[in-house]
Amino acid sequence: MTRILGVLLVLALLLLANLSLFVVREDRQAIITEFGAPVGGAIDTPGLKFKLPWRRAQHFDRRFLEWQGSAEELPTRDKVFIFVDTYARWRISDPLLFFQRLRDERGAQSRLDDILDGETRNAIANHDLIEVIRSSNREAAADESYPDAEGGLEEIVTGRDKIRLDILAAAQARTADLGIEVLDVQFRRINYGEQVEPDVFNRMISERQRIADRFRSQGQGRASEILGNMDRDLKRIESEAYREATEIRGRADASATEIYASAYNQSAQSRNFYEFLRTMEAFEKTIDPNTWLVVSTDSDYFSFLKTSGP
Repeated sequence: MTRILGVLLVLALLLLANLSLFVVREDRQAIITEFGAPVGGAIDTPGLKFKLPWRRAQHFDRRFLEWQGSAEELPTRDKVFIFVDTYARWRISDPLLFFQRLRDERGAQSRLDDILDGETRNAIANHDLIEVIRSSNREAAADESYPDAEGGLEEIVTGRDKIRLDILAAAQARTADLGIEVLDVQFRRINYGEQVEPDVFNRMISERQRIADRFRSQGQGRASEILGNMDRDLKRIESEAYREATEIRGRADASATEIYASAYNQSAQSRNFYEFLRTMEAFEKTIDPNTWLVVSTDSDYFSFLKTSGP
């Protein structure tokens, strides 16, 4: 009997310990509730903790949590419909207040849906499309590759980053009394709506076509300029070559005339040799094996033929 009582006492102590002791992990925080109502403050230090057996420990995550928004079609201030997909990061900053207002993470996600979606809708509706898709007034990179007198980006005042920060600030203000803190809000994707997407694509195609036509026109103009320069250089080269050839030919004729004159003015013997040489050249040019030559006995041809005979 004593042994049975001892076993029952040990079991009772184990049950009491199981109901009274609990562990808080490093990535968790907890509050104690009694019949559904919180008792005491939050427990945010890890380790083995003690509570009364009839009380219950409620655990909450200490890590950064994720909120995923759904892509919604929203109108901008200039009446353009776009699809906006956002996401956020948040954490439970006050477990006690969080439990009192939202109870659990499912309730927090539902409340964040209302707050973040609503603030995103308000921010998009209060700004033009260009403010939503642009972040700064930087120079367009296309201006360097495609210089265009009509180019350049329209100036913006707010920009996408400022709109995102406005959404974050508004969401933080609305969640301050919920025991949670919104850490960051980002746009995952911004797309044009189906009704404006074809117009946007057609405008982009027209712009690229206009740039292509301008480059094609510039290329044709440059080609004409190169061909014109080539024709001009060719004519200049031909003219200079003709002039140089004429000058060389003139100098050669002058030199030949000078040689002829010098040879003619030499002694009679040399002059006779010159006349003989010139006559032989004339014979070579005017007489061939099939030529019949009829000359008188007092002609120069005959006298040279007679002199050169055996």
